[in-house]
Amino acid sequence: MSTHPYKQAGVVGTGAMGRGIAQLLAQCGVPVRLYDTNAAAVESAIAQIGGIFGKLAEKGRMTADAASAAGARLQPAASLEDLAGCDLVVEAIVERLDAKRQLFSSLEGIVGDSAVLATNTSSLSVTAIAAGCKRPGRVVGWHFFNPVPLMKVVEVVQGARTERSVVDDLVALTHATGHLPVVAQDTPGFIVNHAGRGYGTESLKALSEGVADIPTIDRILREQVSFDGSGFRLGPFELMDLTGLDVSHPVMESIYRQFYDEARFRPSVITQQRTDAGLLGRKTGEGFYRYEDGRAQTPAEPTAPDLASAPTVWVAPGPRQAMVAEAAASLGATIDTGTEPAAGSLVLVAPLGLDATAAARGLPAERTVAIDTLFPIARGACQRRVLMTTPATQPQWRDTAHALFASDGTRVSVLRDSPGFIAQRVVAMIVSIATEIAQQRIASPGDIDTAVKIGLGYPRGPLSMGDAVGAETILEILSNMHALTGDPRYRPGSWLRRRAQLGLSLLQDD
Repeated sequence: MSTHPYKQAGVVGTGAMGRGIAQLLAQCGVPVRLYDTNAAAVESAIAQIGGIFGKLAEKGRMTADAASAAGARLQPAASLEDLAGCDLVVEAIVERLDAKRQLFSSLEGIVGDSAVLATNTSSLSVTAIAAGCKRPGRVVGWHFFNPVPLMKVVEVVQGARTERSVVDDLVALTHATGHLPVVAQDTPGFIVNHAGRGYGTESLKALSEGVADIPTIDRILREQVSFDGSGFRLGPFELMDLTGLDVSHPVMESIYRQFYDEARFRPSVITQQRTDAGLLGRKTGEGFYRYEDGRAQTPAEPTAPDLASAPTVWVAPGPRQAMVAEAAASLGATIDTGTEPAAGSLVLVAPLGLDATAAARGLPAERTVAIDTLFPIARGACQRRVLMTTPATQPQWRDTAHALFASDGTRVSVLRDSPGFIAQRVVAMIVSIATEIAQQRIASPGDIDTAVKIGLGYPRGPLSMGDAVGAETILEILSNMHALTGDPRYRPGSWLRRRAQLGLSLLQDD
């Protein structure tokens, strides 16, 4: 196990994060003094953490002696001055720059010159917090995720003046707690909150374009997306309801502004309006969904149309032609093999990053339907298939395609025309933002992947997602969306372009 130099820690702030950090430190053998402006909160925290150790012993996860020893390492601090002699002090107080600066300034007059001051900030600049200190080199970010004992990844954040030895020692301490450290440079959102911008923000963009309703977008990202057989655990709107818009919208705005209005992070007016309306999510009983007894009230999904008879299908030429033709044939369709679609054939296109209208150029748009092939569509290989119509597609052709692709019992979502369907555009943006984090050397590719997978609960890390889909495919989706919309949020970055061109993994460092 990595060795660390810390003999006595202090934790300031005994809310959920402070308690969790104190628990980890005491559990790994470091004595902890807890301070809070509310003395009763300190006693409550020590009692609660001691109770947790007792339960762990009951379950056989600690010995009774180890639980007793860990509990004895927790001591109350009646004042900040009682933190004198600590060689590490971790703050987990309110997310306000002035409050954190004032705290660290006060601590500098109390602790020794070599003591490390660690901030658990999730959104503020470590460099800005350290700027108020006489010794900014000892100030470091130590960002845990909630709940601290269960969320096994920790961001160790190096401010502009943080000494490297301080980072190395905190990495070693993190290992000692049984958690996994990832090292990040001090940039807005660090790794996880930075990388997390793609999922919700791009889903909101699709919603704002009227592509689909809220439940449909959530269903697609849970069920159509498939990495190692898994999609996202929660749809983006379910996730925002769980987190609360009063938390997630300010983070969206903050990261966008801190990156000087970078288009990739552009927030949506939808979340501002809903925040203003008090529709914050589960905590208020209504957000993107209405909640009764803690359960989301989700409208039933419309049933698929009946398939009167198996249609004849013509599939547009391209690299995904065989995939679509095989899926359609397995569902009973007759494949029209002509160079042009016959008069009675349903026309299927499989665009990447284009909308159905662009993909239908030169084809009879009134009977053209697009199908998303980013993830498997074969019989027995998917939970959900996704179709998209052009504005000219006639209802009977839309319904024929819907009925055909639902005929094996697979759920089908039908979208209005959109560049990149839903899954393509959201996954591509997640990958795109992660490649930019790698390009800016904020963290190593491996640390980016690990931090995001664990910190956000994604089915894979974002760079691994890109590798699974194919860097060339992600590049094609983004390039086509950028060309079609002119929106700079979709412009592909150099990290992605070079690795796609060279046939390298997105995890390939340089």
